[in-house]
Amino acid sequence: MLEYSKEKLLILEQQLLEKYHQLQSENLQLDLTRGKPSATQLELSNVLDGILAGDYLSDDGTDTRNYGGLDGIPEMKQFGADLLEVQPSEVMVSGNSSLTLMYLYLMIATFFGVRGEKSAWNREESKFICVVPGYDRHFSICEELKIQMIPVPMKNDGPDMNIVEDLIKNDPTIKGMWCVPKYSNPTGNTYSEQVVDRIAKLPKVSAPYFRVMWDNAYIVHDFGEPQPLANIMDKAREYGTLDSMIVTASTSKITFAGAGISFLATSPENLALFKKRLSMMTIGPNKVNQLRHYKFLPDLNALRNHMQKHAKIIKPKFDLVLDSLKQGIDPSIASWTTPQGGYFISFDTLEGVATKVVNLSKNAGVKLTPAGATWPYQKDPKDTNIRIAPTLPPLAELKKSMEVFVVCVNLATVQQRLTTKHH
Repeated sequence: MLEYSKEKLLILEQQLLEKYHQLQSENLQLDLTRGKPSATQLELSNVLDGILAGDYLSDDGTDTRNYGGLDGIPEMKQFGADLLEVQPSEVMVSGNSSLTLMYLYLMIATFFGVRGEKSAWNREESKFICVVPGYDRHFSICEELKIQMIPVPMKNDGPDMNIVEDLIKNDPTIKGMWCVPKYSNPTGNTYSEQVVDRIAKLPKVSAPYFRVMWDNAYIVHDFGEPQPLANIMDKAREYGTLDSMIVTASTSKITFAGAGISFLATSPENLALFKKRLSMMTIGPNKVNQLRHYKFLPDLNALRNHMQKHAKIIKPKFDLVLDSLKQGIDPSIASWTTPQGGYFISFDTLEGVATKVVNLSKNAGVKLTPAGATWPYQKDPKDTNIRIAPTLPPLAELKKSMEVFVVCVNLATVQQRLTTKHH
């Protein structure tokens, strides 16, 4: 398409417009915006309801219906420790959202400090390194807390660590870094062992109280060849940087998305200070739900078996999206990732085309995540990145959504070529 003459582009535009108007006439209402599990996936965990059969006592005799237990019940602390490959003394178990834990940790660091008020981040300008394209909700937290964001490009094996190290060595106002280390949102990349090693060493060259926010949201979400991920906490132990690691995960896309449990792992000193602040706002998490989860997923084997059921539902959807892209879009005008797990595909148009694709799709009845959402301040400087979330719709709806998407990418690209190349 890049080499087409103006005449050929005009003919192609006409053909695409006919297809586009025909799709518009179908009055579609389809949604590819957020990475939600489908109803079929949620049904895999329906056994959670009634699983306790009236027995609310945890292994140590705690009545989970009552107040207390800010740390979580011991059996789920052990589960969290096994999942994150850490010690139970380094884990706390909380409510359904790891996002809440991340937000609270950064809010406390900003206003109260990570080691007393003299270490509060808001005593001076604060900045965070944000890998791009990245997770919009991480960026929203920084924006809310007035933490400036510095975008750093994602490479195949993780963030560009030469840039990260250079920034951190030369700017003492950089307080931390966001990471989604496995099946990163939205690219699906997994950090290599070398990258994990370099991240674990960062606090040795950073200003004091630097924090790595290690959001391991997709830790067990394989549907292709499982990608190994090095253990950041073990590496941090080796380098004496454990205090700087804040590791989170949750069962949000494992059991009931809105009624799961979350984990935070860090040094015991960090945990003690974090819990002290939490004790001002809660008398303890939902331990009944933690016990339900323990009965349903007592160990990592049970978890792996459960995740294989998820993979059987998810993989055909990713295959469908990737096949649609491969068959419908010339690789000279766009590129996309082929993840082996996680919830997203990252799609890049030619420069300046992404917003137009999103708008055309919307007007044809298919909602996409806004172009720019994968960048700090919702500003993708080249206007190229679109996050595709295949998991929620049934296959038939997904197929129709991709039909619309492919037409919109081709149409937006042809129209851009006509205005720029032949202006």
